[in-house]
Amino acid sequence: MLKFIPSIDRYIFRLVVVPMLGVFALAASLLLLDKMLRLFDFVAVEGGPIAVVFKMLGALIPEYASLAIPLGLLLGILLAFRKLATSSELDTMRAVGLSYWRLLRVPYAITLVLVAVNVALVFYIQPISRYYYEQMEYDLRSGALGASIKVGEFTTLADRMALRIEESEDSGQRLIGIYARVANSRGQVLTISAREGSFMATTDDPDTIILRLTEGTIIQDTGSETPRVLSFSRHDLPIDLPAIEEFRARGDASREYILPELLSIGWSEDRADAAERDAVQAAFNYRLVEVVMMLLMPLLAVALAIPPKRSTSALGVFVSIVLVVSYHKINQYGEDIAALGRIDPIIALWGPFVIFAALILWMYHRTAHVPGALALGALETVFAKLSKRISKLFARRKPASLVADHSADNDPQTAPAE
Repeated sequence: MLKFIPSIDRYIFRLVVVPMLGVFALAASLLLLDKMLRLFDFVAVEGGPIAVVFKMLGALIPEYASLAIPLGLLLGILLAFRKLATSSELDTMRAVGLSYWRLLRVPYAITLVLVAVNVALVFYIQPISRYYYEQMEYDLRSGALGASIKVGEFTTLADRMALRIEESEDSGQRLIGIYARVANSRGQVLTISAREGSFMATTDDPDTIILRLTEGTIIQDTGSETPRVLSFSRHDLPIDLPAIEEFRARGDASREYILPELLSIGWSEDRADAAERDAVQAAFNYRLVEVVMMLLMPLLAVALAIPPKRSTSALGVFVSIVLVVSYHKINQYGEDIAALGRIDPIIALWGPFVIFAALILWMYHRTAHVPGALALGALETVFAKLSKRISKLFARRKPASLVADHSADNDPQTAPAE
């Protein structure tokens, strides 16, 4: 099947795919690593299991992928055409009659596939995965995912019991040096100390666990002058687990709606109030404009990929990243103000799209149809001058003694006669 694809298309495909996948993996990894550090701190504070961190990160992958995919697509195409330009292969292709539009055939085929993937992500997968992330965060805060008792620290259980454990062995199966203080509704307080103990589950009541204590003392403070003291060889202390409320249904926020729900709620006056309709319409237009902008990424990549002749400047790579990230942040701000009803979503989101699209088309037109013109020609000139000045500023200076010796050697009055 590959034999029917022209060799030039297969060559461009290899040039685009390799950096595109690399950039996608790098961008997604950086976003996940930044979030992972904060999640580890959050889980450690809440006392939950470490495994939940990776489940929460997995739920965030679709959200981060929706930003990493356009960035990977842009830089993949940009680096491919930059390599063609710096190696003079692009000049050869243009000399034999291949237009830029012909060279963009394969990049646009890749773009259409990624657009379909991004549509599935932002309209279906991302809302559901975001809901699962919120559910795991709620379960972690409420204790439904389990909690850990830290050794050497006081832990409050069921709002009426304070527990402290000196040592833990056998992965928590054996607890050594136990101190507990339990209060009941009648104002009585039990102070319990035991040499060791262990937690045991009960089959009768899933909301109660048993702390089995061995060799200890119970001091009961009943409010009288003399407390009661009891020594035991084994004592079972029931602990009531806190009641866990069921998590809310999906749809508390507009970002949790999938495409059919956005359409039915955002344009139905009977099913939602004005504030909810504004939020849903803003969310729909935000997701749509982010996807549609991907269709212009190949044109932007070509416009920024070609450096000046006899130059290896990578200014276009830097400018492309700044443009994509800035446009993404502008869309987020437009969604926020449109959700508040302060401005129509069409103006807040499609206005910046029209401006950005016109800029891309102008840059591509100069690169593809104006001989010798570059989209960043003036900026490249300023960047080149600035680079020269910086290089001169940090250039290695010769010591003053060497400069004086060199001047003396070149002075005809002080030079030795031959």
